[in-house]
Amino acid sequence: MIIVNPLISYRAKSSSLRKVKTDIIDANHLCELYFKEDLEPYKKRGIQLLNLRNLTRQHENLTGIFVQAKLQFQAVLDEVFPEYRGVFGDLYSVVSLLTLLEYPTSNDVLDAEEERIAARIKENCNSRSRKWAATKAKELMAAAATLAVQHKHPIV
Repeated sequence: MIIVNPLISYRAKSSSLRKVKTDIIDANHLCELYFKEDLEPYKKRGIQLLNLRNLTRQHENLTGIFVQAKLQFQAVLDEVFPEYRGVFGDLYSVVSLLTLLEYPTSNDVLDAEEERIAARIKENCNSRSRKWAATKAKELMAAAATLAVQHKHPIV
């Protein structure tokens, strides 16, 4: 059994001068196509191969959605708190996202105490030291302060 791509059969059919619609002429076009093209017999695919193909397509779609979400997240973050990006090494790490969830804007950071921010960072990342958490809290406060200064003195 040979399955012909409908686009190929349409191209072969449209190569004739007249557009006649009859089953006999369509059958003749398909026969000519069989002898002119290198058509291969249809190979029945196993269920595992079909499942793998479907899984690959789903993975590709999810990856595209994931990339879009990251790009949208970065666009919003650049508008709301652009200086935040340099504070943590990985913007999408658990500690970074939890910190951003708790302090979403520079004003929220400035309203909080540095020690409280350091304690929350340490709670969210037990694998790091208190000194590291304090350093990150200080960097976060500095980033928020930089943004506040930029808003007070806009460039005209």
